[in-house]
Amino acid sequence: MAAGTLAPRPPDSLQEFQYPPQNSPPPTGGVPPAIDLVLGATAGCLACFLTNPLEVVKTRLQLQGELQPPGTYPRPYRGVLRAAVAVCRADGLRGLQKGLAAGLLYQGLMNGVRFYCYSHAEDAGWTGYPGGTVAAGAVAGAVGAIVGSPAYLVKTHLQAQTLSAMAVGHQHNHESISGAFKSIYQQHGVVGLWRGVTGAVPRVAVGSAVQLATFASAKDWVCERQWFRKGSWAAVLAGGMVSGVAVAVTMTPFDVISTRLYNQPVDADGTGKLYRGFLDCILQISSKEGLLGLYKGIGAVYLRLGPHTVLSLFFWDKLRNMVQH
Repeated sequence: MAAGTLAPRPPDSLQEFQYPPQNSPPPTGGVPPAIDLVLGATAGCLACFLTNPLEVVKTRLQLQGELQPPGTYPRPYRGVLRAAVAVCRADGLRGLQKGLAAGLLYQGLMNGVRFYCYSHAEDAGWTGYPGGTVAAGAVAGAVGAIVGSPAYLVKTHLQAQTLSAMAVGHQHNHESISGAFKSIYQQHGVVGLWRGVTGAVPRVAVGSAVQLATFASAKDWVCERQWFRKGSWAAVLAGGMVSGVAVAVTMTPFDVISTRLYNQPVDADGTGKLYRGFLDCILQISSKEGLLGLYKGIGAVYLRLGPHTVLSLFFWDKLRNMVQH
């Protein structure tokens, strides 16, 4: 999901998936909840490995022209494809996997906690109420975002780093993921590791809620038009891409704010030098970059959503079948 907008409980979303085609949904029992959560986190990590290049591109696009009026700054990154090429030229092919270790850590932490929280909400019967599924998904996503925030902070720092000629946003110049955690902790303590979390919580909560509310209906809409066979992976992917429009439109502003808050330079006491907080970030971007500044990188956000959703569900289901058998 931008990082992390996949519906937190795969079994409900997988009920129509068929591999090979079959008349009944995949079994949902036989795996202890703790193992189920580990499998879900593992599936998110596998999907992250394949979609991380879009995360790198998205981060660069969102930091480009920070707090500068449109048309007044150089644009080394133009569009998703050309931005990917620019990353390769500056950092080599490996540059497209910058911050991967931190991204995997974030996916493991965030998805594990999110699955755990959603499972408890489901067991308590909260998801049976009108809007309960969306509310539970949003809350579970928010809790997961809080737990995984330090990893996302480091991921953003590492993905923004590049050659000075291609640099956008503040350059933290970490040498490794462990060095980044150590440096942040030594300078700002434990609190410093959660800097920027105020942007991450609404980002994941909104993304999870909107995707839960639109994914199933979008998938049904695609099948009703007979573009793809009901239950096929093509239909699921198409549904994910259609749903991704709504998710991208609603989530991208929060994604931009999150990236900016995480990456901004800070004073010795940990106070941000560019933004005082979530609301100040919104106001500054809107006034200096225009409302479209809140939608920087939306192309990369959108292109990542559908594949990441389907890949996460696919890997989760295959891993679950391996455990059951």
